[in-house]
Amino acid sequence: MASHTTITDLYRHFLTCRGTSTDTRTIAQDSLFFALKGPNFNANTFAAEALGKGARFAVVDEPAVAMDDRFLVVQDVLTALQQLATHHRRQFDLPVIGITGSNGKTTTKELMHAVLAADRSTLATSGNLNNHIGVPLTLLRLTAEHRIAIIEMGANKPGDIAELATIAEPTHGLITNIGKAHLEGFGSYEGVISTKSELYTNIAAAQGILFVNMDDDLLMRKSEGQRRVTYGRSRTADTRGEVNGSGPFLEVVFAGRDERAHHVATKLIGAYNLPNVLVAVAVGQHFGVPDDVIAAALTSYLPSNNRSQFTDTGRNQLVLDAYNANPTSMAAALENFAAMQTDRPKLALLGDMLELGAESEVEHRAIVDLVLRLKLEAWFIGGEFRKVTPEAVRSAAELHERLTTAPVHGRLILVKGSRGIKLETVLPAL
Repeated sequence: MASHTTITDLYRHFLTCRGTSTDTRTIAQDSLFFALKGPNFNANTFAAEALGKGARFAVVDEPAVAMDDRFLVVQDVLTALQQLATHHRRQFDLPVIGITGSNGKTTTKELMHAVLAADRSTLATSGNLNNHIGVPLTLLRLTAEHRIAIIEMGANKPGDIAELATIAEPTHGLITNIGKAHLEGFGSYEGVISTKSELYTNIAAAQGILFVNMDDDLLMRKSEGQRRVTYGRSRTADTRGEVNGSGPFLEVVFAGRDERAHHVATKLIGAYNLPNVLVAVAVGQHFGVPDDVIAAALTSYLPSNNRSQFTDTGRNQLVLDAYNANPTSMAAALENFAAMQTDRPKLALLGDMLELGAESEVEHRAIVDLVLRLKLEAWFIGGEFRKVTPEAVRSAAELHERLTTAPVHGRLILVKGSRGIKLETVLPAL
């Protein structure tokens, strides 16, 4: 039986490879393949195929599949991946910024990356690779060229952030906000608060620095007594800024280190993005990026992936926020939509907010009530909304059919819902 490969030996092999792979459909030449297991797959059975397709070594945890010395046998592939990532991260003396939050963490990560990358070589999480597999894969992309790293951390159950922070060992951190997301996995809002706060606890233990929204009482309380840089609308915040203008796109003015006002005309929709922009400013200022460079980077940033995007289709103007939804982000999007200045009649297309568990009916009813209070026309989509408002359509497919049969024209339309509802599939009909 093959002996188990130590992390030291695994690292020696990793250094001879060109990156990592976890999917035989996209094997990179000379990569290190990790044969991960999931509920519906066991990549140990594909390890030989990975080598045949160009991987240099395959990390496996079933000795029976190891045919030669290109198979590196470990006790558990996932654990080995995580330990290897931590070992690799420790080879670099550089700031590592951990970021989590219920809403806006990916947009914030992208804004921070835009600011820092305009000044120095910056590694950031790709897409939403922010879980127990994505975080180590991101860390393993660190090279000697990088001067700073931004690691996004997602969570859907207690302990997730503590686990990811243990892997990444961040020196700096921020929580965008703590909202009612993934309540099914956390059990309660208190569970969300406790889990997200694990990032603060981890960074405090490492004597690191937090970036904290001064306008958020909960985050200010949770970070009390820690080393922190504050940002917000408050005059006493270390980085100060406010919304400037009421067009479809968010305009921000922030105070430079010389107290001079700097204007940022973003391509983001929604005043709820102000804290996301300001923390990018705060991070840039903290790490010495010139204020003019910060403003230019934020002005140039283009949102993608249906996050806070504004699109004119010729038939309608769309406010796209269909990447995900929870009660906090849904309410913020609706309030912003109601406040938008336009000559066009407004229509909100609202999909179910998933993973709310026992709170689902109450939270969906609250959104229906909010729509009524804001006097917005809204169409609701999905089984959760149907429980509280019978006129809700069953699915995005049914909505697409309705929009095809009776097209809408000349409207300003908000599109917001959880990813699982697939509201992006109705965009061609708008």
